[in-house]
Amino acid sequence: MRKPVQVAATASALALVLAACSGGDGQDEDAGAADGPVTLDYWAWGTAQKPMVDAWNATHPDIQVKHTDAGGGTDSSAKLVTATRAENAPDVAIVEYNTLPAMIVAGVAADISEHADGLESEFAPGVWNQVTFDGATYGVPQDAGPQALTYNKARFDELGIDVPTTWDEFAAAAEKVHEADPDAYLTTYAPAEFGGFAGYAQQAGAEWWTVDGDAWTVDFDDDASVAVADYWQDLVDRDLVLAEPMLTPEWNAKVNKGEVLSWPAGLWAAGVLYGVAEESAGDWAMAPLPQWTEGEDAVGFQGGSAVVVTSSAEHPEAAAEFARWMSTSDEAAAAQIEQGQYPASLAGQELTLESDPPLLMPKQKDYWEIAAEITKNTIPEISWGPNVNVASSAFQDAMSKAVTDGTPLRDALTATEDVVVADMEKTGFEVTQK
Repeated sequence: MRKPVQVAATASALALVLAACSGGDGQDEDAGAADGPVTLDYWAWGTAQKPMVDAWNATHPDIQVKHTDAGGGTDSSAKLVTATRAENAPDVAIVEYNTLPAMIVAGVAADISEHADGLESEFAPGVWNQVTFDGATYGVPQDAGPQALTYNKARFDELGIDVPTTWDEFAAAAEKVHEADPDAYLTTYAPAEFGGFAGYAQQAGAEWWTVDGDAWTVDFDDDASVAVADYWQDLVDRDLVLAEPMLTPEWNAKVNKGEVLSWPAGLWAAGVLYGVAEESAGDWAMAPLPQWTEGEDAVGFQGGSAVVVTSSAEHPEAAAEFARWMSTSDEAAAAQIEQGQYPASLAGQELTLESDPPLLMPKQKDYWEIAAEITKNTIPEISWGPNVNVASSAFQDAMSKAVTDGTPLRDALTATEDVVVADMEKTGFEVTQK
């Protein structure tokens, strides 16, 4: 099902909008000139952030950081745009790679090129490309999110389920789980999971945005994406997956009771699940993501994020120093690893091989070796269009309506594409719709 294509966008394609965005606002860059320690506001979600910030504060008395969990992913990005317009944005924030272009266009993320000397060599090229546009640097990669299968090994063993290596085997396992325990589901199809579906589609060969010079092509309902939608449609129609939002109190309760047995998601899933199902720690394990074609090993990104200095930062130099430390220091990487987050830096990834497995699966001694192998197989150079925030919102609305109304999931892809194209044309892009 997967074809040998690559999701990519050149930096120059964003030049039209990035030219209007400048880094910083000329505010005081001399952290030492302030009376007493500089205080930075930092918006970031995830269980790893507090111990990382605590480690920074313990060793940097002149620059102290106040951490706020402003919600993850799309929620955080929307709040950042609103806060920037209201002139009360934080100094530093976590932004997912796929939403970074939109944060640049919105004037949220500042150009930190002058503070980025030597940073590029700390990361693999595909990861570094996620934060550089038109020759400028807009963030420091913190974690990488190649997709994997996090599963409840204890329940798999109890029900006699083999770990699936293909999506056909995954569907068969979903049927077996529900037959053995009608209250249990192999996994969840959450209609709002834009990033999850994008990863499945990338693995199948989808290219949602492509660009040639300044001309963009948008194709959300290509053959690969429609096939992925039809795959999940079949499982939803047969009641073999739980079709509802994730990380709600109700969903969390089902995970804790062993009624949701797996989560195909980024490598960060171990940390998230530990946060909502700590009592089940020790029951879980991680394996490579199932493949659309037997024998293949490619996976897409789901998430992964960078630390950005905002255009509102009063002390951008101090903020850039913090961003660099949070993404490249051994102390920060150690906190990430303990929580199950996979560091983006090459040094952090090396450190994983000397580390204990995440708290969710302390018995899986080969966890980080498997993670390293999965990372090698991540589709390179995955980039996104300039209005991923619009695409994500349109996708969530259309997919949620399709699940609620019982209409085809494939139609939600066409509806999403229509919204994305209209928004890009309104902004001034040259767009072709397939």
